Amino acid sequence: MFGTHQSRRVITRLNEAGYEAVFVGGAVRDYLLGKEPTDIDIATSATPAQVKSVFSNTIDLGTEHGTVLVIESGEPVEVTTYRTEGTYSDNRRPDEVQFVTSLEEDLKRRDFTINALALRITGEVVDPFNGRADLSAKTIRAVGNASERFSEDALRMIRAVRFVSVLGFTLESSTRASISELAGTIKSLSIERIKAEFDKLFRGMFAQQALKLLADTKLSRELPLFPAQHEAWLQCAPFQNSLDGWVSLMLAGNFDVSIVVKAYRLSNKERMYLKTVQKFFEIRQQRTYTTDDYYEAAYSTLVSVEKMIAAFTDLMPISNSAIKEAMESLPIHSKHELSVRGEQLMDWTGKKAGKWLGEAIQAIEHAVLHQVVPNEQNAIKEWFSHEYECKE
Repeated sequence: MFGTHQSRRVITRLNEAGYEAVFVGGAVRDYLLGKEPTDIDIATSATPAQVKSVFSNTIDLGTEHGTVLVIESGEPVEVTTYRTEGTYSDNRRPDEVQFVTSLEEDLKRRDFTINALALRITGEVVDPFNGRADLSAKTIRAVGNASERFSEDALRMIRAVRFVSVLGFTLESSTRASISELAGTIKSLSIERIKAEFDKLFRGMFAQQALKLLADTKLSRELPLFPAQHEAWLQCAPFQNSLDGWVSLMLAGNFDVSIVVKAYRLSNKERMYLKTVQKFFEIRQQRTYTTDDYYEAAYSTLVSVEKMIAAFTDLMPISNSAIKEAMESLPIHSKHELSVRGEQLMDWTGKKAGKWLGEAIQAIEHAVLHQVVPNEQNAIKEWFSHEYECKE
């Protein structure tokens, strides 16, 4: 059965009030593909005002575009009125929106046939543009005239490539031709929208095909920092996650971290990850990892580095199993695993807390990590008393 109890209840109540209401969007597509649907959306013939008259607890999300958030049994359910859209003078958003009562008119404005599907609460699939056939054929095809769809919103071209990455589908010939023809219009897009699509593209199992498609359709010429020599970049895909996608872009183009961060408005978390991988990438070009390296780095970081080593250097990469074995063999994996705490050091020395305490813990951590002393309280106490404290 599709949808949550609350979302099905919302459709039922709208139907009982005399309005048509259906499930729409990517969740319907994923359901038909046998995947777990997420982000369930409902479309209806009811206007925003009519939706609010049916439900007592609602929040306006953008009634000018027809969207109302219905709170049903404590769960938020997004409901949008059927609509058509006017011209797109900025290649991003419609100049005007007009509410309609026809479901087919609403589906006609959507980007691809596989997304122009609706599902009634009875289980009936509404498919006016043969989206189910394209799902079976693993084809991404624009609804109606591809050039018109991409002129309405240039981001749809990058979305098409993202669906190649996520679904493993191929682009229908006229859809692909229109992307090549209109590739230059993505210059009108905000970098935040492009970056959000790339995050999803990098997570796809077919990211390699998608990155090649960006080059083949000329979209790459309009994107910031797309590496001119991208063949090695393709070998990095698929990625562990979107972070590794950004790392691979940085290393493929030999870009500084700050340049990538600025170009794509990456977050501080993403910036720090890129800096960490770059650091260990540079280390590996000079030497193999030490005990301290294995201790400092996360397993996923070193796996990413070794994948980049294989793509961008002549060095022999270290296998994932060897990295895992080296990390598992460490006596400790963080200072929190030490058998002593600061309170015990103060008891042993009779000193109050101060700068010395952090330095002492750090010395013990280093000694245990390098197996100078076992991670056992009495052994650490003896070492601390005779080998460390007496030198202070």
